[in-house]
Amino acid sequence: MMDRRRFLALGGLSAAGLVAAACDSRGPKGALKVLRWAERQNESVERVLYRHTAMNHGGGALVGGKMPSYFISPAPPVWDESARGRWALEVSGAVKTPLRLTLDDLARLPRVTQRIEHFCVEGWTATTEFAGVRVSTLARLAGARPDAHYVDFQSFDSGYHESWDLESATHPQTLVAFLREGRPLTRWYGAPARVHSPVKLGYKNTKYLTKVVFLPHRNGGYWSDKGYEWYGGT
Repeated sequence: MMDRRRFLALGGLSAAGLVAAACDSRGPKGALKVLRWAERQNESVERVLYRHTAMNHGGGALVGGKMPSYFISPAPPVWDESARGRWALEVSGAVKTPLRLTLDDLARLPRVTQRIEHFCVEGWTATTEFAGVRVSTLARLAGARPDAHYVDFQSFDSGYHESWDLESATHPQTLVAFLREGRPLTRWYGAPARVHSPVKLGYKNTKYLTKVVFLPHRNGGYWSDKGYEWYGGT
């Protein structure tokens, strides 16, 4: 069986390369319509191929500290309790019961540990392990409403955020993670908590997480607004 990443690559259906070429600059104005059309076509194919039951199991040695880190602030963001108070994750938007969860609260919820592959838009892949709480668990606890079709993951890394389709956000392997390879996240990898899932490319996996907002309509994201593919599936 050919996985959908390989299918998209071999079939030439992915517009990621075209869209990425326009990042930050968007390219000539005349190309915008073509790029947007290509992205819509790519997303429609990805949605057809998406399987909520498909699971990723990374093989090989764990990458450890060799995994590249990424942030948009001048230095790795650090939550300053003296200025911001105790860190807590807000779950809000199209939900019946908004939540505010400290790291201790998250640690008391059912935990999932998974060895998976991390896919970067630049082309590299790394095997690592994350542990945390499924976003689907948070959706259930908060009572996501029927009109919640998208989820925006927001960060304290200079306002970084990325929005997802609900199906991908509630995939069994989509986590709000607070451990990596058996240890608490460091400032290099998104402490105190981050989103991680093998169903999306790395730039969609928001680090330094502060808010999970369920939405009726989709919005953009830091890189999505700069020309990267919004769906960003693997």
